[in-house]
Amino acid sequence: MKKIINFIMVLTFIMFANAIVSRAQQPADRPDLPIDAATRSQVIDELLKQLNGQYVFPDVAKKMESDVRARQKNNEYDNLTGARAFTDKLTQDLQGISKDKHLRVRYAIQPIPVRKERGEPTDEEKARFTAYMKRVNYGFEKIERLPGNIGYVDFRGFFDPEGGADTVAAAMNFLNNTEAIIFDVRQNGGGDPAMVALISSYLFGDKPVHLNDLYFREGNKTEEFWTKPTVAGKKYGDKDVYVLTSNYTFSGAEEFANNLKVLKRATIIGETTGGGANPGGTVRLHEHYQAFIPGGRAINPITKTNWEGTGVEPDVKVPKEQALHTAQLTALGKSLAKIKDEDIKKAVSDRIDKLQKELDDMRKTAKGN
Repeated sequence: MKKIINFIMVLTFIMFANAIVSRAQQPADRPDLPIDAATRSQVIDELLKQLNGQYVFPDVAKKMESDVRARQKNNEYDNLTGARAFTDKLTQDLQGISKDKHLRVRYAIQPIPVRKERGEPTDEEKARFTAYMKRVNYGFEKIERLPGNIGYVDFRGFFDPEGGADTVAAAMNFLNNTEAIIFDVRQNGGGDPAMVALISSYLFGDKPVHLNDLYFREGNKTEEFWTKPTVAGKKYGDKDVYVLTSNYTFSGAEEFANNLKVLKRATIIGETTGGGANPGGTVRLHEHYQAFIPGGRAINPITKTNWEGTGVEPDVKVPKEQALHTAQLTALGKSLAKIKDEDIKKAVSDRIDKLQKELDDMRKTAKGN
């Protein structure tokens, strides 16, 4: 169990403490590092060793090893004298075989510390990450009550559920009286599945609901994630929920969308998500090189599948720029029929007309481009 928690902790740390989603390219402004033949060989040897020992699919790890060794024999890495080109090439080659968007090799300007336990952040890293989580308000970028009494949450990352529990409760309490709620994860790169479960708990009743499983090759263990019967704040009841997605939406944010979609608890609106369903941990390969190696995979308890390589397909497919307007129009249209007060009904109708005009203008602009 401890090692499973370490996997999750490191997954969250890599994604957010460095403010980089695991599938993203390395920052263009990061200085490059020279790399010599001996270091290239050492990094490759350690990378393949770790893949064979940890990657969730052992047969795929063998295929990646064979491919990289063949490329090495053909001198494909010999002319790569910079860390950026070398790690980008290795990542491309590994993903070409595995199709795994979490799997990535990176370099670091500062020396990478040797950890006490494989995959576990140091005390200094944990403290830095805790400070970072507080600074970004545990992922809650904006909480708003939109015209027409529609709740809106701009949510950028699934952080530690223990530290962020009060923030989740405050957000959900504030939106409890809205007619519907929109979770915007268009800029969310994922994170801790336990936080996915905590937020989801506000959207279901008092009986636990099975959301997702994570299987880990190490120990041949499966971690189950369920909603909580009770939460610190007020539950949202059975009111409508919408989730906005983009092609940037990744990992834990995809799980959030997929769980609610499969359970028919939310309408997903936007673009097909990035397609990363295999959690894992970071592995030190060399003083300046590391790899993120997925040691597990998500398994939905209903479909028995996940979104790796395919992404989560929205219920309503629209460009990400049009997703919020589309969700508001859908939510307001459904609430309009329930409104008895004529003044409120007129205000909501006017809001619908305004949003529809803006959406039409967006569509015209998109077509013009």
